[in-house]
Amino acid sequence: MIIKTKTDELATRVADWLIGYANEVIQRQGRFAIALSGGSTPKTLHMLLAAEPYRSQTDWSKWQVFWGDERAVPFADERNNARMAYDTLLNHVPVPEEHIHVMRTDLEPLEAAREYAYTLHSLFDGQPATFDLVLLGMGDDGHTLSLFPGQDVVHEQDAWTSAFWLASQRMYRITLTAPVVNQAACVAFLVAGAGKAETLKAVLEGPYLPDQYPSQVIKPTDGQLIWFIDEAAGALL
Repeated sequence: MIIKTKTDELATRVADWLIGYANEVIQRQGRFAIALSGGSTPKTLHMLLAAEPYRSQTDWSKWQVFWGDERAVPFADERNNARMAYDTLLNHVPVPEEHIHVMRTDLEPLEAAREYAYTLHSLFDGQPATFDLVLLGMGDDGHTLSLFPGQDVVHEQDAWTSAFWLASQRMYRITLTAPVVNQAACVAFLVAGAGKAETLKAVLEGPYLPDQYPSQVIKPTDGQLIWFIDEAAGALL
């Protein structure tokens, strides 16, 4: 499903949908497990959710919060995805701290990935789906999570997490992989900006080239896939 909207309405459209979906899941099963995205696009969404009227429209105590990927830099570093989420959302809503599952950057990256996989398996093994929602962005190069063009992790078939050195950024990345994301009940991409128009067209309408456009490996097995895009990103569709 593709939902296209004006740029200045994108975050509000997603917030309206997200709160409604979260509340439906909570009513049905008593918890809502979400994996947050890093990058710039989610910041506006986070700030909307942290303020009225959205802040009082859901039971935050029932939320379980995870991350799709992380830069292996200290929490105090502004590039840290968890720090961004705390600054823009989690410091402002009453999600219990024990329900917030950061990718640890005080461990060696491979150890952090293994620990995160253990947490995920302990919560999701035997369940009909993993996350209730995975929020994703897409880079100008077609990457999502830390699945970058040409990286072996794009083709991971079994492990739920991975960590690797990304030479172009001179840092380690910790990431969920396609196998765990594709078992989610719902995956929602948020894509904005004219700079992503050509890539988005290739991802959605072009041939399957995951080494060039890793976002193409995100194909939920039984769950729903939604693309929330603004008019600029969707100009070529």
